[in-house]
Amino acid sequence: MNSKYGQIKKEIEALIRNGEELYDFIEKGNAKFNLNYQQWYSKSLEVIRQLVPNRLEDFKFFYRNEKGRHQSYPEKDINDFLSEEGIPHQFISVKVSQQVNILKSAYERLDSVLYEIKNIVQADIFDSEIESARYLFKLGFLRAAGAMCGVIIEKHSETVCSDHNLKISKKEPTISDYNDSLKKSEIIKTEIWRFVQRMGDLRNLCDHNKKEEPTKENVIDLIDGTDKIIKSIF
Repeated sequence: MNSKYGQIKKEIEALIRNGEELYDFIEKGNAKFNLNYQQWYSKSLEVIRQLVPNRLEDFKFFYRNEKGRHQSYPEKDINDFLSEEGIPHQFISVKVSQQVNILKSAYERLDSVLYEIKNIVQADIFDSEIESARYLFKLGFLRAAGAMCGVIIEKHSETVCSDHNLKISKKEPTISDYNDSLKKSEIIKTEIWRFVQRMGDLRNLCDHNKKEEPTKENVIDLIDGTDKIIKSIF
């Protein structure tokens, strides 16, 4: 995902640079504007559609204003400039500049969009894994169900720490390590910290303690607790 994200980011950066070049072309009366604008517009339009759909109509409006007959120069749009002669460039360059600014706002939104997508995908995965744990529980595989919940809590805790830029010094941190870091940074309160610690203890009972068997009550508490953790700690 990081590789793909980097590629998308570079492509949008290139579009922004190209848009700024188009602005310079039109300011200088360079014919390259007419040759290159349409391709830039088509590519940028899709970026706007995906990242800032609420600005899509604004972006399109500067290219083609469907309202009125465009009698005066200020009413002329970029499409008029491309198809007509004699329109002073200063009335159009400001519209190109606005389009570039909208594209920049899409670029600024890229990180948050990726974050939202990651969280949605991860939530779906976790929900699916919890259902799998419930199924294992129904079949009587208590330790396996508990171990699966432990993995979910650990992965979720790692993600939350990463989202808050918390660094864990241990090479292979545990649920307890993540939980302590979140409490120390005041991301979670003491009562939540205790709850997660309790879930970690139940996980250890299922996954590590071979001398004591987990009860059904232990495992169902762990499954329900895991569901609570992934939906309430961010």
